Amino acid sequence: MQQKLKKSVSEAPAIRLDKWLWACRFYKTRAIAKNMIEGGKVHYNGQRCKASKTVELGATVKVTQGTDEKHVIIQVLAEKRLAATLAQMLYTETAQSVELRLQRAELRKTNSLFAPHPDTKPDKKERRKLLLLKSQQ
Repeated sequence: MQQKLKKSVSEAPAIRLDKWLWACRFYKTRAIAKNMIEGGKVHYNGQRCKASKTVELGATVKVTQGTDEKHVIIQVLAEKRLAATLAQMLYTETAQSVELRLQRAELRKTNSLFAPHPDTKPDKKERRKLLLLKSQQ
């Protein structure tokens, strides 16, 4: 497995941030990675940057995916998209990031218990009752 990683790791030190995020499988396409960087969902060493930013070893990257935030440290530079198990070797996630994601996931689970979704959509009579209740508030 290490041999595959060494073969696919680029020799050139200049790798774009959007390409590295795509190779690490944070985003499905480079276009999505570029849009996320431009939209402020990705921070490189604590600052917003461009998709063409050159990635360096040891840099920290904050990636926002949905409701989760991941703080990762770049370990290996790769240009090509790798298998998921190999892609996880390109970076290490900080312990604080893992703990925070687990806490947020637990909060989401407990919140769904207090506000459950009904099994079916309300019918016409129930919708009228809901509208009446909302108008009274």
